[in-house]
Amino acid sequence: MADSVNDDLRTLLADVAAGRVTVDEAADGLADRGLTTVGDFACLDVGRAHRKGVPEIVFGDGKTVAQFSAIVAAFLARATVVLASKVSPEQAAAVTAPPDGVAVWHERARLLVVRRGDYHPPPTRGVVGVLAGGTSDTSIADEAAIVCREMGVEVLTAYDVGVAGVHRLMGPLRAMSAAGAGALVVAAGMEGALPSVVCGLTEAPVIGLPVSTGYGIGGRGVAALLGMLQSCSPGLVVVNIDNGVGAGVTAALIARRGVS
Repeated sequence: MADSVNDDLRTLLADVAAGRVTVDEAADGLADRGLTTVGDFACLDVGRAHRKGVPEIVFGDGKTVAQFSAIVAAFLARATVVLASKVSPEQAAAVTAPPDGVAVWHERARLLVVRRGDYHPPPTRGVVGVLAGGTSDTSIADEAAIVCREMGVEVLTAYDVGVAGVHRLMGPLRAMSAAGAGALVVAAGMEGALPSVVCGLTEAPVIGLPVSTGYGIGGRGVAALLGMLQSCSPGLVVVNIDNGVGAGVTAALIARRGVS
Protein backbone atom coordinates (compact mmCIF):
# COMPACT_ATOMS: atom_id res chain seq x y z
CA MET A 1 0.00 0.00 0.00
CA ALA A 2 2.75 2.47 0.98
CA ASP A 3 4.72 1.81 -2.24
CA SER A 4 1.66 2.39 -4.42
CA VAL A 5 0.89 5.64 -2.60
CA ASN A 6 4.49 6.84 -3.03
CA ASP A 7 4.51 5.90 -6.72
CA ASP A 8 1.25 7.75 -7.23
CA LEU A 9 2.67 10.84 -5.54
CA ARG A 10 5.87 10.72 -7.62
CA THR A 11 3.78 10.53 -10.79
CA LEU A 12 1.78 13.59 -9.75
CA LEU A 13 4.92 15.57 -8.91
CA ALA A 14 6.52 14.57 -12.22
CA ASP A 15 3.45 15.82 -14.04
CA VAL A 16 3.76 19.17 -12.25
CA ALA A 17 7.45 19.42 -13.10
CA ALA A 18 6.75 18.62 -16.77
CA GLY A 19 3.96 21.19 -16.96
CA ARG A 20 1.28 18.62 -17.63
CA VAL A 21 -0.53 19.50 -14.40
CA THR A 22 -0.99 22.95 -12.88
CA VAL A 23 -0.25 23.72 -9.24
CA ASP A 24 -3.98 24.11 -8.53
CA GLU A 25 -4.72 20.76 -10.17
CA ALA A 26 -1.94 19.17 -8.12
CA ALA A 27 -3.41 20.62 -4.93
CA ASP A 28 -6.74 19.02 -5.79
CA GLY A 29 -4.93 15.78 -6.55
CA LEU A 30 -3.21 15.77 -3.18
CA ALA A 31 -6.54 16.31 -1.49
CA ASP A 32 -7.93 13.32 -3.38
CA ARG A 33 -4.95 11.28 -2.19
CA GLY A 34 -5.80 11.94 1.43
CA LEU A 35 -4.31 15.34 2.25
CA THR A 36 -6.32 18.49 2.76
CA THR A 37 -5.50 21.75 4.52
CA VAL A 38 -7.63 23.91 6.80
CA GLY A 39 -6.59 27.54 6.91
CA ASP A 40 -2.99 27.95 8.00
CA PHE A 41 -3.29 25.70 11.05
CA ALA A 42 -4.02 22.13 9.90
CA CYS A 43 -3.01 19.60 7.25
CA LEU A 44 -5.30 16.61 7.55
CA ASP A 45 -4.62 12.98 6.68
CA VAL A 46 -8.08 11.90 5.59
CA GLY A 47 -6.75 8.75 3.93
CA ARG A 48 -5.48 7.08 7.10
CA ALA A 49 -8.52 4.87 7.66
CA HIS A 50 -8.23 3.45 4.14
CA ARG A 51 -4.45 3.07 4.34
CA LYS A 52 -4.08 1.74 7.86
CA GLY A 53 -7.48 0.80 9.20
CA VAL A 54 -7.20 3.52 11.85
CA PRO A 55 -9.41 6.60 11.65
CA GLU A 56 -7.72 9.97 12.01
CA ILE A 57 -8.46 11.23 15.51
CA VAL A 58 -8.48 14.96 16.15
CA PHE A 59 -6.78 16.03 19.39
CA GLY A 60 -8.95 18.69 20.98
CA ASP A 61 -6.66 20.13 23.64
CA GLY A 62 -4.96 23.35 22.58
CA LYS A 63 -7.31 24.09 19.70
CA THR A 64 -9.74 26.98 19.72
CA VAL A 65 -13.41 26.20 19.27
CA ALA A 66 -13.27 27.72 15.79
CA GLN A 67 -10.21 25.68 14.79
CA PHE A 68 -11.69 22.51 16.18
CA SER A 69 -15.06 22.83 14.44
CA ALA A 70 -13.37 23.76 11.14
CA ILE A 71 -11.13 20.68 11.29
CA VAL A 72 -14.06 18.37 12.05
CA ALA A 73 -16.06 19.88 9.16
CA ALA A 74 -13.12 19.41 6.78
CA PHE A 75 -12.82 15.76 7.73
CA LEU A 76 -16.52 15.16 7.22
CA ALA A 77 -16.27 16.60 3.70
CA ARG A 78 -14.01 13.68 2.74
CA ALA A 79 -14.59 10.96 5.34
CA THR A 80 -17.78 9.41 6.68
CA VAL A 81 -16.67 9.46 10.32
CA VAL A 82 -14.37 11.55 12.48
CA LEU A 83 -13.23 10.96 16.06
CA ALA A 84 -11.90 13.61 18.41
CA SER A 85 -10.21 13.12 21.78
CA LYS A 86 -9.64 15.36 24.81
CA VAL A 87 -12.61 17.45 23.70
CA SER A 88 -14.03 20.21 25.88
CA PRO A 89 -17.79 20.66 26.31
CA GLU A 90 -17.54 23.94 24.39
CA GLN A 91 -15.81 22.23 21.46
CA ALA A 92 -18.36 19.42 21.42
CA ALA A 93 -21.27 21.88 21.48
CA ALA A 94 -19.85 23.75 18.48
CA VAL A 95 -20.06 20.68 16.21
CA THR A 96 -23.32 20.06 14.38
CA ALA A 97 -24.12 16.62 13.03
CA PRO A 98 -24.33 16.49 9.21
CA PRO A 99 -27.70 15.85 7.51
CA ASP A 100 -28.90 12.32 8.35
CA GLY A 101 -25.79 11.91 10.47
CA VAL A 102 -25.15 11.84 14.18
CA ALA A 103 -22.77 13.39 16.70
CA VAL A 104 -22.13 11.32 19.82
CA TRP A 105 -20.47 13.09 22.77
CA HIS A 106 -18.95 10.64 25.26
CA GLU A 107 -18.70 13.08 28.13
CA ARG A 108 -16.80 10.89 30.62
CA ALA A 109 -14.19 9.95 28.02
CA ARG A 110 -14.14 13.47 26.52
CA LEU A 111 -14.39 11.81 23.12
CA LEU A 112 -16.58 12.96 20.23
CA VAL A 113 -17.69 10.74 17.35
CA VAL A 114 -19.39 12.36 14.34
CA ARG A 115 -20.79 10.20 11.53
CA ARG A 116 -22.25 11.15 8.18
CA GLY A 117 -25.50 9.63 7.00
CA ASP A 118 -23.62 7.40 4.54
CA TYR A 119 -21.32 5.96 7.19
CA HIS A 120 -20.94 2.17 7.30
CA PRO A 121 -19.20 0.69 10.35
CA PRO A 122 -16.31 -1.71 9.81
CA PRO A 123 -17.20 -5.38 10.15
CA THR A 124 -16.76 -6.60 13.71
CA ARG A 125 -13.61 -8.66 14.12
CA GLY A 126 -11.60 -9.49 17.22
CA VAL A 127 -12.08 -8.94 20.95
CA VAL A 128 -10.27 -6.61 23.35
CA GLY A 129 -10.52 -6.49 27.13
CA VAL A 130 -10.28 -3.11 28.88
CA LEU A 131 -9.66 -2.98 32.63
CA ALA A 132 -9.35 -0.04 35.01
CA GLY A 133 -7.77 -0.09 38.43
CA GLY A 134 -10.15 2.38 40.06
CA THR A 135 -13.18 4.51 39.32
CA SER A 136 -10.90 7.52 38.79
CA ASP A 137 -9.23 5.67 35.91
CA THR A 138 -12.41 4.93 33.98
CA SER A 139 -12.48 8.06 31.80
CA ILE A 140 -9.18 7.12 30.18
CA ALA A 141 -10.16 3.46 29.98
CA ASP A 142 -13.38 4.56 28.25
CA GLU A 143 -11.34 6.45 25.67
CA ALA A 144 -9.47 3.27 24.77
CA ALA A 145 -12.65 1.18 24.70
CA ILE A 146 -14.53 3.60 22.41
CA VAL A 147 -11.64 3.76 19.96
CA CYS A 148 -11.56 -0.05 19.81
CA ARG A 149 -15.29 -0.20 19.11
CA GLU A 150 -15.03 2.42 16.39
CA MET A 151 -12.38 0.23 14.75
CA GLY A 152 -14.82 -2.69 14.65
CA VAL A 153 -13.62 -4.62 17.67
CA GLU A 154 -15.81 -6.13 20.39
CA VAL A 155 -14.87 -4.76 23.81
CA LEU A 156 -15.32 -6.30 27.26
CA THR A 157 -14.75 -3.99 30.22
CA ALA A 158 -14.04 -4.49 33.92
CA TYR A 159 -13.63 -1.36 36.04
CA ASP A 160 -12.53 -0.83 39.66
CA VAL A 161 -10.60 -4.10 39.80
CA GLY A 162 -7.30 -2.75 41.14
CA VAL A 163 -4.67 -4.43 43.27
CA ALA A 164 -6.11 -3.07 46.54
CA GLY A 165 -8.72 -5.83 46.14
CA VAL A 166 -7.06 -8.14 43.68
CA HIS A 167 -9.68 -10.88 44.16
CA ARG A 168 -12.00 -8.71 42.02
CA LEU A 169 -9.79 -9.36 39.02
CA MET A 170 -10.08 -13.09 38.47
CA GLY A 171 -13.67 -13.29 37.22
CA PRO A 172 -13.24 -10.61 34.52
CA LEU A 173 -9.97 -12.15 33.35
CA ARG A 174 -11.60 -15.55 32.96
CA ALA A 175 -14.45 -13.99 30.97
CA MET A 176 -12.06 -12.11 28.68
CA SER A 177 -9.99 -15.23 28.10
CA ALA A 178 -13.10 -17.27 27.32
CA ALA A 179 -14.20 -14.62 24.81
CA GLY A 180 -10.85 -14.90 23.01
CA ALA A 181 -9.54 -11.42 23.78
CA GLY A 182 -6.54 -10.81 21.53
CA ALA A 183 -5.18 -7.99 23.70
CA LEU A 184 -5.90 -6.33 27.04
CA VAL A 185 -5.70 -2.62 27.86
CA VAL A 186 -5.10 -2.04 31.57
CA ALA A 187 -5.54 1.52 32.85
CA ALA A 188 -4.17 2.38 36.28
CA GLY A 189 -3.08 5.42 38.25
CA MET A 190 -1.46 5.54 41.70
CA GLU A 191 1.59 3.17 41.56
CA GLY A 192 0.39 1.55 38.32
CA ALA A 193 0.75 -2.05 39.50
CA LEU A 194 -2.32 -3.54 37.88
CA PRO A 195 -0.92 -4.12 34.34
CA SER A 196 1.99 -6.15 35.76
CA VAL A 197 -0.38 -8.33 37.75
CA VAL A 198 -2.71 -8.84 34.78
CA CYS A 199 0.20 -9.63 32.49
CA GLY A 200 1.36 -12.38 34.84
CA LEU A 201 -2.06 -14.03 34.71
CA THR A 202 -2.92 -14.04 31.00
CA GLU A 203 -1.41 -15.17 27.72
CA ALA A 204 -2.75 -12.14 25.81
CA PRO A 205 -0.44 -9.16 25.24
CA VAL A 206 -1.12 -6.38 27.74
CA ILE A 207 -1.00 -2.66 27.00
CA GLY A 208 -0.34 -0.63 30.14
CA LEU A 209 -2.17 2.68 30.21
CA PRO A 210 -0.88 4.95 32.99
CA VAL A 211 -3.45 7.44 34.27
CA SER A 212 -2.81 10.79 35.94
CA THR A 213 -4.51 9.90 39.23
CA GLY A 214 -2.88 9.54 42.61
CA TYR A 215 -1.23 11.38 45.47
CA GLY A 216 1.68 13.76 45.72
CA ILE A 217 4.73 13.81 43.49
CA GLY A 218 3.67 10.82 41.38
CA GLY A 219 0.01 11.70 41.23
CA ARG A 220 0.08 13.02 37.67
CA GLY A 221 0.78 9.59 36.28
CA VAL A 222 4.56 9.64 36.56
CA ALA A 223 4.69 6.92 39.22
CA ALA A 224 2.28 4.76 37.23
CA LEU A 225 4.26 5.24 34.02
CA LEU A 226 7.62 4.43 35.62
CA GLY A 227 6.19 1.45 37.48
CA MET A 228 4.81 -0.02 34.27
CA LEU A 229 8.03 0.63 32.37
CA GLN A 230 10.02 -1.13 35.10
CA SER A 231 7.75 -4.18 35.14
CA CYS A 232 9.38 -7.59 35.18
CA SER A 233 6.25 -9.21 33.72
CA PRO A 234 6.98 -10.19 30.08
CA GLY A 235 4.39 -9.31 27.47
CA LEU A 236 3.61 -5.84 28.84
CA VAL A 237 4.07 -2.76 26.69
CA VAL A 238 3.23 0.78 27.80
CA VAL A 239 1.79 3.92 26.22
CA ASN A 240 2.16 7.42 27.58
CA ILE A 241 0.16 8.95 30.42
CA ASP A 242 -3.57 9.29 29.66
CA ASN A 243 -3.06 8.08 26.07
CA GLY A 244 -6.26 6.07 25.79
CA VAL A 245 -6.30 6.62 22.04
CA GLY A 246 -2.88 5.07 21.55
CA ALA A 247 -3.73 2.11 23.77
CA GLY A 248 -7.07 1.53 22.06
CA VAL A 249 -5.66 1.73 18.54
CA THR A 250 -2.82 -0.66 19.33
CA ALA A 251 -5.08 -3.18 21.03
CA ALA A 252 -7.57 -3.08 18.16
CA LEU A 253 -4.86 -3.60 15.54
CA ILE A 254 -3.52 -6.60 17.46
CA ALA A 255 -6.96 -8.11 17.98
CA ARG A 256 -8.10 -7.64 14.38
CA ARG A 257 -4.93 -9.13 12.89
CA GLY A 258 -5.24 -12.14 15.16
CA VAL A 259 -8.57 -13.16 13.61
CA SER A 260 -8.68 -14.75 10.16
